[in-house]
Amino acid sequence: MVEARVAQLTGVHAVSALGRGADAQLAGVLAGVPAFGPVGRFDTATRRVTVAATVPEVATLTDELADAIDAACRAAGLDRAQRTGCALLLAVHGGPALGTGPAAGAGPALGTSPAVLAGLLAARCGLSGHTRVYTSACVSASTAVADAAARISRGDVERVVVAAGYLVEPGQFALFDAGRALAVDGAVRPFSAGRRGLLLGDGVAAVVLESSTVRRRGVEPVATVVGWGRAGDAFHPCQPEPGGTGLARAVGGALHRAGLPPESVGYVNANATGTAQSDAAEAAALRRALGGHANRVPVSSTKSVHGHALEASGLLELVVTALALRHGELPVNAGWLGPDDACPLNVVTNGPQKTEATHALTLNAAFGGANTALLVGVG
Repeated sequence: MVEARVAQLTGVHAVSALGRGADAQLAGVLAGVPAFGPVGRFDTATRRVTVAATVPEVATLTDELADAIDAACRAAGLDRAQRTGCALLLAVHGGPALGTGPAAGAGPALGTSPAVLAGLLAARCGLSGHTRVYTSACVSASTAVADAAARISRGDVERVVVAAGYLVEPGQFALFDAGRALAVDGAVRPFSAGRRGLLLGDGVAAVVLESSTVRRRGVEPVATVVGWGRAGDAFHPCQPEPGGTGLARAVGGALHRAGLPPESVGYVNANATGTAQSDAAEAAALRRALGGHANRVPVSSTKSVHGHALEASGLLELVVTALALRHGELPVNAGWLGPDDACPLNVVTNGPQKTEATHALTLNAAFGGANTALLVGVG
């Protein structure tokens, strides 16, 4: 569909344990050196796992998000006047309230809800359009991007800011640790034999998506969101559907919306968290959606270096995928020990891989069977 090709990324910014800014994210994922280390933000003495990928000096989540939004808007060449009427779509953790300080991945005050936080950020950053919050776990940010792209493609709006943030905090850390989802060997090994689980990581990102009228402002887009797909499988509250049917439908939806065949995909930044069942299900989904091309397309998961940023994962991974594609070099899949027969894919394992590809998929999946696929293009 032609309309789906007008949502362009004109400004991006991200913060993770790899560093601050878009350039730091690209350099970090291409270097392939995992950023995991001991958690010093809160006490982990009673936990099975004591490591995560955290930013050494971090402000409150509110301040980090505001800085990211301002930086993305500046990168897109937007002054305060040009932000007037711009919508803000915000992906953060749900629940009755956000925390109260950096150690808790905090909002501005005890009891601040995600909806209130979105309003505060919009006012602080000069975005006077409507706000919407996304709290659908690990597909929150990618769902927000899909909604923004859909609104732009329909001609409803010219410009949308999408922001997302998660700072590793004791509540979610304890939950994943108690559920034995965290890797006890301190490494994330997507699609690899011997993988032991996921590790959490800080992630704060913001992007500006605009219609093709941006060209009249003389701004060079970073990439274009050419397609998106969303699908549920409702197989189990926590476990993925083994055949990957929901994620495969999401990939198919993204390709259909873009009007492109599976062979157009030159790279996949997989959701792969390093857990046994989810990685195998994702491999099955890719083989179902891409057919024989799944044997050839390079695949990696950048969670292997920056960790799982939960609600912010989709946006952080969109940023690094778009930048890597534009740079012409694909991130390595860190932590690799050897192939697993349950994951028969062309995994990038021996360092970053040169590419001339023009399209890439970035995938996300969440508890409850929610799946998203974003297809980006450059050139």
